[in-house]
Order: sequence, then C-alpha cells, then structure tokens
Amino acid sequence: MFKGTTILAVRRDKKVALGGDGQVTFQNTIMKQRASKVRRLYKGRILAGFAGGVADALTLFEKFEKKIDQYQGNLSRASLELAKEWRQDKVLRKLEALMIVADREKTLVISGSGDVIEPDDDVIAIGSGAGYAQAAAKALWEHTSYDPAKIVDISIRIAASICIYTNNQITIENLE
Repeated sequence: MFKGTTILAVRRDKKVALGGDGQVTFQNTIMKQRASKVRRLYKGRILAGFAGGVADALTLFEKFEKKIDQYQGNLSRASLELAKEWRQDKVLRKLEALMIVADREKTLVISGSGDVIEPDDDVIAIGSGAGYAQAAAKALWEHTSYDPAKIVDISIRIAASICIYTNNQITIENLE
C-alpha cells in the first residue's frame, strides 16, 4: 500500500493556504519525491489536497470536481454530496484517502466514512505527518504574524524532519 503525505491548511486574515509534501512511498521505498497532492479547482476558487493512496485520491479529486461543478462552487453542498456518495457506493467505500478542501470562507475535511468536518480553529492537517505539521502550525499561528503560506511551508518542513513519510518538496496554493 502507498503511504505518506502531509497536507496542511491554515487560515488567517481572510487568507487560506493549503500545502502538501511530495513524497509517495510504497512499503519501505520512496517511489516519488515530487508528487503534487494539492490542486486548484472550480475556476481557481477551491483548494483541495489529499492523503492516502494515489489512485484512490485521484478518483476522489475527479468525483469532487464533478460535485463542485454540479453545485456551482458551493463547497459545503459539494462536500456533503461527495461524502454521501463515498459512503454509499460499494467501490468508493473501499478507497483509502482523506481530503481537505477549502474556499475563502471555510475549510473542510472529507473522509470515506461519510464525515465532513469543519475544524474548530484555523489549522488542520491530514496524513502521516499531520500531527507534527499541525502542532508546528498551531505554534506559529499563535506566536507569529506569519501569513498562512509561510506557516504551511515552515510546518511541513518541520514534519519532514521528523516523519519518514513526509519530505520537503512542498506544493502550496493560496486564496486571498
């Protein structure tokens, strides 16, 4: 099974940044170091990042993109409909992935068990290095005035220095 990934979303002052590392790991081997796990969707107004199996995540990106188009950029509605389909479909239900999606107003985590979670605060992470990246980002958010992209970059680099499934080949997308 493919492992790895750290995806981190940070909000501050009406800005949001979503970033991810580039490592793809198969068992105990690094297969790829520069994968892009973060994308802009819906005319550049939605950010999405995935953690989990690559094929599973690409399937979810495709499904989510169809939902976001169908619901004309309504992040909450598209996320709920994707989660519902993910939970009910026998094939999709076996996909092992998580997604973070964000627009200018909210950030959501979508899981295969049908959960759509809006975090309580302005920092959320998923993936193997999530705990490390989220802890670093929370500290930076509370004790600096850094913008979200800088917090994401520094935090994923910290996670990469600790988590063997995370590297420092980082992709960051912003909405301002």
